[in-house]
Amino acid sequence: MEPVEAAARFVREQVRPHLDEWERAARYPREVVRGSGLTGLFSPRDAGGLDLSYPEGMAVFEELGRGDAALAFSLSMHNAVAAAVSGADDDDLRGGWAARLVAGEALGGFSLTEPQAGSDATAITTRATEGPDGWRVTGRKAWVSLAGEADLFLVVCKTSDEPGHRDIAMLAVEREGGGVSFSELYRKASADFLPIAEMTLDDAPGRMLAPPGMGLRAALAAIDVARCDIAAVANGLLAEAIDVALAYGSEREVFGQRVVDHQGIQWALADAATDLEAGRLLTRRAAELLGTPEGSVAVAHAKRFGPDAALRAAILCSEVLGAYGWLHDYPLARLIALAKMLQVVDGTAEIQRVVIARDLLRRAQGR
Repeated sequence: MEPVEAAARFVREQVRPHLDEWERAARYPREVVRGSGLTGLFSPRDAGGLDLSYPEGMAVFEELGRGDAALAFSLSMHNAVAAAVSGADDDDLRGGWAARLVAGEALGGFSLTEPQAGSDATAITTRATEGPDGWRVTGRKAWVSLAGEADLFLVVCKTSDEPGHRDIAMLAVEREGGGVSFSELYRKASADFLPIAEMTLDDAPGRMLAPPGMGLRAALAAIDVARCDIAAVANGLLAEAIDVALAYGSEREVFGQRVVDHQGIQWALADAATDLEAGRLLTRRAAELLGTPEGSVAVAHAKRFGPDAALRAAILCSEVLGAYGWLHDYPLARLIALAKMLQVVDGTAEIQRVVIARDLLRRAQGR
Protein backbone atom coordinates (compact mmCIF):
# COMPACT_ATOMS: atom_id res chain seq x y z
CA MET A 1 0.00 0.00 0.00
CA GLU A 2 1.31 3.46 -0.92
CA PRO A 3 2.21 5.63 2.13
CA VAL A 4 -0.42 8.30 1.37
CA GLU A 5 -3.09 5.64 0.97
CA ALA A 6 -1.90 4.01 4.22
CA ALA A 7 -2.14 7.36 6.01
CA ALA A 8 -5.66 7.97 4.68
CA ARG A 9 -6.73 4.49 5.78
CA PHE A 10 -5.11 5.00 9.18
CA VAL A 11 -7.08 8.23 9.65
CA ARG A 12 -10.31 6.67 8.43
CA GLU A 13 -10.14 3.41 10.38
CA GLN A 14 -8.05 4.17 13.46
CA VAL A 15 -8.06 7.89 14.21
CA ARG A 16 -11.52 9.31 13.59
CA PRO A 17 -13.46 6.44 15.23
CA HIS A 18 -11.37 6.58 18.42
CA LEU A 19 -10.46 10.24 18.97
CA ASP A 20 -13.21 10.87 21.53
CA GLU A 21 -12.17 7.76 23.43
CA TRP A 22 -8.53 8.89 23.53
CA GLU A 23 -9.55 12.33 24.71
CA ARG A 24 -11.79 11.04 27.50
CA ALA A 25 -9.10 8.69 28.73
CA ALA A 26 -6.29 11.24 28.19
CA ARG A 27 -4.26 8.31 26.92
CA TYR A 28 -1.76 8.34 24.07
CA PRO A 29 -2.71 5.60 21.54
CA ARG A 30 0.70 3.93 21.56
CA GLU A 31 -0.41 0.61 20.10
CA VAL A 32 -2.39 2.33 17.35
CA VAL A 33 0.68 4.37 16.39
CA ARG A 34 2.85 1.27 16.51
CA GLY A 35 0.60 -0.48 14.00
CA SER A 36 0.25 2.51 11.69
CA GLY A 37 3.20 1.68 9.43
CA LEU A 38 4.08 5.40 9.55
CA THR A 39 6.86 5.41 12.15
CA GLY A 40 9.82 5.20 9.76
CA LEU A 41 8.86 7.58 6.97
CA PHE A 42 12.30 9.13 6.40
CA SER A 43 14.42 6.30 7.80
CA PRO A 44 16.53 4.13 5.45
CA ARG A 45 15.24 0.83 4.17
CA ASP A 46 18.09 -1.12 5.76
CA ALA A 47 16.60 -0.07 9.12
CA GLY A 48 13.11 -1.06 8.01
CA GLY A 49 12.07 2.45 7.02
CA LEU A 50 10.22 3.73 3.96
CA ASP A 51 13.03 6.12 2.94
CA LEU A 52 10.54 8.66 1.55
CA SER A 53 11.64 11.86 -0.10
CA TYR A 54 10.55 14.98 1.76
CA PRO A 55 7.82 15.84 -0.78
CA GLU A 56 6.46 12.30 -0.44
CA GLY A 57 6.52 12.64 3.33
CA MET A 58 4.62 15.92 3.24
CA ALA A 59 1.79 14.24 1.33
CA VAL A 60 1.55 11.72 4.19
CA PHE A 61 1.46 14.45 6.81
CA GLU A 62 -1.31 16.31 4.98
CA GLU A 63 -3.44 13.16 5.24
CA LEU A 64 -2.60 12.84 8.93
CA GLY A 65 -3.61 16.48 9.42
CA ARG A 66 -7.09 15.57 8.23
CA GLY A 67 -7.39 13.16 11.15
CA ASP A 68 -5.82 14.92 14.11
CA ALA A 69 -3.06 17.53 14.06
CA ALA A 70 -1.78 16.66 17.54
CA LEU A 71 -1.33 13.00 16.68
CA ALA A 72 0.33 14.07 13.40
CA PHE A 73 2.66 16.36 15.37
CA SER A 74 3.72 13.47 17.60
CA LEU A 75 4.42 11.32 14.53
CA SER A 76 6.45 14.14 13.01
CA MET A 77 8.63 14.35 16.10
CA HIS A 78 8.99 10.57 16.35
CA ASN A 79 10.00 10.29 12.70
CA ALA A 80 12.67 12.95 13.17
CA VAL A 81 14.16 10.96 16.04
CA ALA A 82 13.93 7.66 14.15
CA ALA A 83 15.71 9.14 11.12
CA ALA A 84 18.45 10.74 13.25
CA VAL A 85 19.15 7.56 15.21
CA SER A 86 19.07 5.45 12.03
CA GLY A 87 21.87 7.63 10.65
CA ALA A 88 23.93 7.83 13.85
CA ASP A 89 27.65 7.12 13.82
CA ASP A 90 27.34 5.39 17.20
CA ASP A 91 26.94 1.70 16.30
CA ASP A 92 25.58 0.80 19.73
CA LEU A 93 22.97 3.57 19.65
CA ARG A 94 21.94 2.73 16.10
CA GLY A 95 21.96 -1.01 16.70
CA GLY A 96 20.01 -0.79 19.93
CA TRP A 97 17.36 1.72 18.91
CA ALA A 98 17.03 2.31 15.16
CA ALA A 99 14.99 -0.76 14.23
CA ARG A 100 12.75 -0.41 17.30
CA LEU A 101 12.02 3.24 16.56
CA VAL A 102 11.37 2.63 12.88
CA ALA A 103 8.97 -0.21 13.71
CA GLY A 104 7.16 1.88 16.30
CA GLU A 105 8.07 -0.56 19.07
CA ALA A 106 9.82 2.38 20.77
CA LEU A 107 8.79 6.02 20.60
CA GLY A 108 11.14 8.97 20.15
CA GLY A 109 10.92 12.49 21.57
CA PHE A 110 12.87 15.67 20.89
CA SER A 111 13.79 18.17 23.63
CA LEU A 112 15.21 21.64 23.00
CA THR A 113 13.01 24.22 24.76
CA GLU A 114 13.63 25.21 28.38
CA PRO A 115 11.53 27.24 30.84
CA GLN A 116 13.79 30.27 30.35
CA ALA A 117 14.86 29.51 26.76
CA GLY A 118 12.09 29.18 24.22
CA SER A 119 12.86 30.67 20.82
CA ASP A 120 16.46 31.53 21.79
CA ALA A 121 18.16 28.14 21.56
CA THR A 122 21.55 29.58 22.54
CA ALA A 123 20.14 30.47 25.99
CA ILE A 124 19.70 26.85 27.07
CA THR A 125 21.38 25.83 30.33
CA THR A 126 20.94 22.05 30.35
CA ARG A 127 24.48 20.72 30.68
CA ALA A 128 26.20 17.56 29.47
CA THR A 129 29.48 16.56 31.08
CA GLU A 130 31.80 13.73 30.13
CA GLY A 131 33.17 11.42 32.81
CA PRO A 132 34.86 8.03 33.06
CA ASP A 133 31.56 6.24 32.44
CA GLY A 134 30.43 8.46 29.54
CA TRP A 135 28.21 11.51 29.21
CA ARG A 136 25.79 12.70 31.88
CA VAL A 137 23.03 15.30 31.41
CA THR A 138 21.60 17.65 34.02
CA GLY A 139 18.96 20.33 33.52
CA ARG A 140 15.30 21.02 32.92
CA LYS A 141 13.36 21.00 29.65
CA ALA A 142 9.88 22.45 29.00
CA TRP A 143 7.12 21.60 26.53
CA VAL A 144 8.36 18.04 26.18
CA SER A 145 5.93 16.13 23.98
CA LEU A 146 5.40 12.43 24.66
CA ALA A 147 6.57 13.16 28.21
CA GLY A 148 6.63 9.91 30.13
CA GLU A 149 5.67 8.04 26.95
CA ALA A 150 8.65 8.27 24.58
CA ASP A 151 11.40 5.74 25.23
CA LEU A 152 14.31 7.75 23.83
CA PHE A 153 14.72 11.53 23.89
CA LEU A 154 17.15 13.57 21.81
CA VAL A 155 18.25 16.32 24.20
CA VAL A 156 19.98 19.51 23.06
CA CYS A 157 22.37 20.81 25.71
CA LYS A 158 25.51 22.80 26.46
CA THR A 159 28.84 21.15 27.18
CA SER A 160 30.72 24.12 28.71
CA ASP A 161 30.25 27.59 30.18
CA GLU A 162 31.17 29.19 26.86
CA PRO A 163 28.45 31.59 25.64
CA GLY A 164 26.88 31.01 22.24
CA HIS A 165 26.31 27.82 20.30
CA ARG A 166 29.77 26.42 19.60
CA ASP A 167 29.58 24.02 22.54
CA ILE A 168 26.00 22.83 21.95
CA ALA A 169 25.60 19.08 21.49
CA MET A 170 22.73 16.63 21.06
CA LEU A 171 22.58 13.48 23.14
CA ALA A 172 20.24 10.50 23.21
CA VAL A 173 18.81 9.92 26.68
CA GLU A 174 16.76 6.85 27.60
CA ARG A 175 13.61 7.44 29.63
CA GLU A 176 14.35 4.39 31.78
CA GLY A 177 18.11 4.94 31.95
CA GLY A 178 17.96 6.73 35.30
CA GLY A 179 17.91 10.41 36.24
CA VAL A 180 14.85 11.29 34.12
CA SER A 181 11.57 12.50 35.62
CA PHE A 182 8.54 14.49 34.48
CA SER A 183 6.27 17.12 35.99
CA GLU A 184 2.51 16.99 36.09
CA LEU A 185 1.16 17.01 32.53
CA TYR A 186 0.15 20.35 31.03
CA ARG A 187 -3.57 20.91 30.59
CA LYS A 188 -4.30 22.06 27.06
CA ALA A 189 -7.16 23.44 24.98
CA SER A 190 -7.25 20.23 22.98
CA ALA A 191 -5.54 16.85 22.56
CA ASP A 192 -5.17 15.87 26.19
CA PHE A 193 -4.25 12.40 24.92
CA LEU A 194 -0.86 13.86 23.88
CA PRO A 195 1.24 14.09 27.06
CA ILE A 196 3.27 17.30 27.34
CA ALA A 197 5.19 18.27 30.47
CA GLU A 198 8.51 19.45 31.85
CA MET A 199 11.38 16.98 31.99
CA THR A 200 14.04 17.06 34.70
CA LEU A 201 17.41 15.46 33.98
CA ASP A 202 19.52 14.69 37.02
CA ASP A 203 22.87 13.21 36.03
CA ALA A 204 21.06 11.16 33.38
CA PRO A 205 23.25 8.93 31.18
CA GLY A 206 23.37 9.99 27.53
CA ARG A 207 24.98 8.91 24.27
CA MET A 208 26.46 11.54 21.98
CA LEU A 209 24.55 11.93 18.71
CA ALA A 210 25.84 15.30 17.51
CA PRO A 211 29.10 16.45 19.17
CA PRO A 212 29.79 19.93 20.58
CA GLY A 213 29.76 22.45 17.78
CA MET A 214 27.40 20.34 15.69
CA GLY A 215 24.47 20.04 18.07
CA LEU A 216 22.65 23.24 17.19
CA ARG A 217 23.09 22.66 13.46
CA ALA A 218 21.70 19.13 13.80
CA ALA A 219 18.79 20.39 15.91
CA LEU A 220 17.93 23.16 13.45
CA ALA A 221 18.08 20.75 10.51
CA ALA A 222 15.64 18.45 12.30
CA ILE A 223 13.43 21.41 13.17
CA ASP A 224 13.32 22.51 9.53
CA VAL A 225 11.93 19.11 8.57
CA ALA A 226 9.47 19.26 11.47
CA ARG A 227 8.31 22.74 10.44
CA CYS A 228 7.68 21.49 6.93
CA ASP A 229 5.72 18.58 8.40
CA ILE A 230 3.61 21.04 10.38
CA ALA A 231 2.90 23.13 7.28
CA ALA A 232 1.63 19.95 5.59
CA VAL A 233 -0.45 19.04 8.65
CA ALA A 234 -1.98 22.53 8.54
CA ASN A 235 -2.95 21.96 4.91
CA GLY A 236 -4.70 18.75 5.91
CA LEU A 237 -6.56 20.50 8.73
CA LEU A 238 -7.64 23.27 6.36
CA ALA A 239 -8.86 20.75 3.78
CA GLU A 240 -10.83 18.90 6.46
CA ALA A 241 -12.47 22.12 7.67
CA ILE A 242 -13.60 22.95 4.12
CA ASP A 243 -15.01 19.44 3.64
CA VAL A 244 -16.99 19.63 6.89
CA ALA A 245 -18.44 23.01 5.92
CA LEU A 246 -19.34 21.81 2.42
CA ALA A 247 -21.03 18.65 3.72
CA TYR A 248 -23.11 20.59 6.24
CA GLY A 249 -23.86 23.49 3.91
CA SER A 250 -25.01 21.15 1.13
CA GLU A 251 -27.72 19.67 3.36
CA ARG A 252 -28.82 22.61 5.52
CA GLU A 253 -31.32 25.11 4.12
CA VAL A 254 -31.78 28.72 5.27
CA PHE A 255 -33.99 31.38 3.71
CA GLY A 256 -35.25 28.92 1.14
CA GLN A 257 -31.94 27.68 -0.23
CA ARG A 258 -28.97 25.58 0.76
CA VAL A 259 -26.33 27.30 2.84
CA VAL A 260 -23.71 26.69 0.14
CA ASP A 261 -25.91 28.40 -2.45
CA HIS A 262 -25.52 31.76 -0.70
CA GLN A 263 -22.93 33.81 -2.53
CA GLY A 264 -21.33 35.12 0.65
CA ILE A 265 -20.66 31.57 1.82
CA GLN A 266 -19.32 30.57 -1.59
CA TRP A 267 -16.90 33.47 -1.69
CA ALA A 268 -15.64 32.79 1.82
CA LEU A 269 -15.06 29.11 1.04
CA ALA A 270 -13.39 30.09 -2.24
CA ASP A 271 -10.90 32.22 -0.28
CA ALA A 272 -10.19 29.26 2.01
CA ALA A 273 -9.68 27.03 -1.03
CA THR A 274 -7.16 29.51 -2.45
CA ASP A 275 -5.30 29.48 0.85
CA LEU A 276 -5.19 25.69 0.67
CA GLU A 277 -3.71 25.76 -2.84
CA ALA A 278 -1.15 28.36 -1.76
CA GLY A 279 -0.25 26.36 1.36
CA ARG A 280 0.27 23.21 -0.66
CA LEU A 281 2.53 24.99 -3.14
CA LEU A 282 4.59 26.61 -0.39
CA THR A 283 4.94 23.28 1.41
CA ARG A 284 5.90 21.43 -1.76
CA ARG A 285 8.60 23.99 -2.58
CA ALA A 286 9.92 23.92 1.00
CA ALA A 287 10.09 20.12 0.94
CA GLU A 288 12.02 20.17 -2.33
CA LEU A 289 14.53 22.66 -0.89
CA LEU A 290 15.11 20.98 2.49
CA GLY A 291 18.81 20.49 3.09
CA THR A 292 19.84 23.25 0.65
CA PRO A 293 20.93 26.81 1.51
CA GLU A 294 17.47 28.05 0.50
CA GLY A 295 15.65 25.44 2.55
CA SER A 296 15.26 27.21 5.89
CA VAL A 297 13.68 30.32 4.37
CA ALA A 298 11.35 28.27 2.15
CA VAL A 299 10.29 26.28 5.21
CA ALA A 300 9.74 29.49 7.18
CA HIS A 301 7.37 30.78 4.48
CA ALA A 302 5.37 27.54 4.55
CA LYS A 303 5.30 27.28 8.36
CA ARG A 304 4.33 30.95 8.72
CA PHE A 305 1.52 30.72 6.18
CA GLY A 306 0.02 27.26 6.72
CA PRO A 307 -1.14 27.36 10.37
CA ASP A 308 -2.42 30.95 10.01
CA ALA A 309 -4.46 29.94 6.96
CA ALA A 310 -5.72 26.82 8.75
CA LEU A 311 -6.91 28.85 11.73
CA ARG A 312 -8.70 31.35 9.50
CA ALA A 313 -10.39 28.53 7.61
CA ALA A 314 -11.39 26.62 10.73
CA ILE A 315 -13.05 29.74 12.19
CA LEU A 316 -14.76 30.54 8.89
CA CYS A 317 -16.03 26.99 8.40
CA SER A 318 -17.32 26.94 11.97
CA GLU A 319 -19.35 30.04 11.14
CA VAL A 320 -20.82 28.29 8.09
CA LEU A 321 -22.38 25.85 10.57
CA GLY A 322 -23.71 28.65 12.76
CA ALA A 323 -24.33 27.52 16.34
CA TYR A 324 -23.70 23.91 15.35
CA GLY A 325 -20.07 24.73 14.70
CA TRP A 326 -19.68 25.12 18.45
CA LEU A 327 -20.84 21.57 19.22
CA HIS A 328 -18.68 18.49 19.64
CA ASP A 329 -20.95 16.76 17.12
CA TYR A 330 -18.77 18.47 14.53
CA PRO A 331 -14.95 18.71 14.64
CA LEU A 332 -14.58 22.44 13.99
CA ALA A 333 -14.09 23.60 17.58
CA ARG A 334 -11.31 21.02 17.89
CA LEU A 335 -9.84 22.10 14.56
CA ILE A 336 -9.72 25.72 15.75
CA ALA A 337 -7.80 24.70 18.89
CA LEU A 338 -5.44 22.47 16.92
CA ALA A 339 -4.76 25.15 14.31
CA LYS A 340 -3.75 27.46 17.15
CA MET A 341 -1.41 24.73 18.38
CA LEU A 342 0.15 24.47 14.92
CA GLN A 343 0.96 28.18 15.00
CA VAL A 344 3.18 27.58 18.04
CA VAL A 345 4.86 24.17 17.76
CA ASP A 346 8.30 23.89 16.13
CA GLY A 347 8.70 27.66 16.01
CA THR A 348 6.06 30.37 16.25
CA ALA A 349 4.86 32.48 13.35
CA GLU A 350 6.93 35.34 14.78
CA ILE A 351 10.11 33.25 14.63
CA GLN A 352 9.35 32.39 10.99
CA ARG A 353 9.07 36.11 10.30
CA VAL A 354 12.51 36.59 11.89
CA VAL A 355 13.98 33.93 9.57
CA ILE A 356 12.34 35.52 6.52
CA ALA A 357 13.34 39.05 7.52
CA ARG A 358 16.98 38.03 8.03
CA ASP A 359 17.01 36.65 4.50
CA LEU A 360 15.53 39.89 3.18
CA LEU A 361 18.21 41.92 4.95
CA ARG A 362 20.96 39.71 3.54
CA ARG A 363 19.55 40.26 0.07
CA ALA A 364 19.37 44.01 0.66
CA GLN A 365 23.03 44.02 1.66
CA GLY A 366 23.98 42.04 -1.45
CA ARG A 367 25.03 38.91 0.48
